[in-house]
Amino acid sequence: MDTAAFRSDLELIPETLGRLADALDAGLPGLVEAAVIGERLHAPAKVLVLGMGSSRYAADVVARRYRAVGANVQVELASVDELPPPAPDRVVVAVSATGGSVEVLRAVERYRGSASPLVAVTNRPASALAEQADAVVELGAGIEASGVACRTFRATFPVLDAVLGALTGAAAEQPFDADAVRRAAEANAGLFAASADWLEAATALVAGPDGAWTLAPAERLSSAQQSALMVREVPRRGAFASETGDWSHVDVYLTKTQDYRALVFAGSHWDGQALEWMRERGSRWASIGGELPGAEFTIRHEHDDDARVALLTETLVGELVAERLLH
Repeated sequence: MDTAAFRSDLELIPETLGRLADALDAGLPGLVEAAVIGERLHAPAKVLVLGMGSSRYAADVVARRYRAVGANVQVELASVDELPPPAPDRVVVAVSATGGSVEVLRAVERYRGSASPLVAVTNRPASALAEQADAVVELGAGIEASGVACRTFRATFPVLDAVLGALTGAAAEQPFDADAVRRAAEANAGLFAASADWLEAATALVAGPDGAWTLAPAERLSSAQQSALMVREVPRRGAFASETGDWSHVDVYLTKTQDYRALVFAGSHWDGQALEWMRERGSRWASIGGELPGAEFTIRHEHDDDARVALLTETLVGELVAERLLH
């Protein structure tokens, strides 16, 4: 990992999203081949998505959107030993930005030469993963010089959304289409431009003596997970993610004993419950994407009322904080 290149990688996010929107309009490379696989299955496809880290964070969110419209989409960590067996109506989608994740490569061995075809979603079409796949759909995020998944993380949402649509014949209620991706490019550029207004305060909040916590609704849980990962991966500080409702069952206890600092991605039905516990115990928090009572400050961005744009944009807060904590 080259942390010195992380800022440059982040600065390319708006441009990369703009190119991805154009690719969605033109037809993603490899998507036709994935659609053919879906058409060949004898029944509505059962889709198994495999990934690790940021790839899985994004996959969980996209798959949930497809399950909500009745599609049979399952996400598993590629490191799991007890994976579903190959089957004529099951297609495996392996997501790996580098195409070289050892866990993913080991997992797909189970399906090589079986009844279950393999679709690779990767940023490297010449990778070891791509060589094993029946179809390869590119993320098109460009080279991440730092080695930190930031642009590939964002690209996974619209690319996997398109792949799941092609395989299942279903459509999420609000797909990550080209228009949404273009709005996200604008939102990222605007959030960058406004970062001088909030970055110091956000960095001071996250840099607490006991670490930092991130909360997000299940539909945007990846924003909490990715933000916490960036703080762990880049400056190597403690940060931990929770789903907002589940937080009251797994993390609330620490508010009693820790200097508790949180970034709360607003929009959960359970925001009030979590904030009440924090308020009673003197915790500190900031709100991202919406106004929350008691927040020390609130960070908003363009189109943050659109969950698709929020998913592709709001993690920039954690990424910029992580980069600032290097200095």
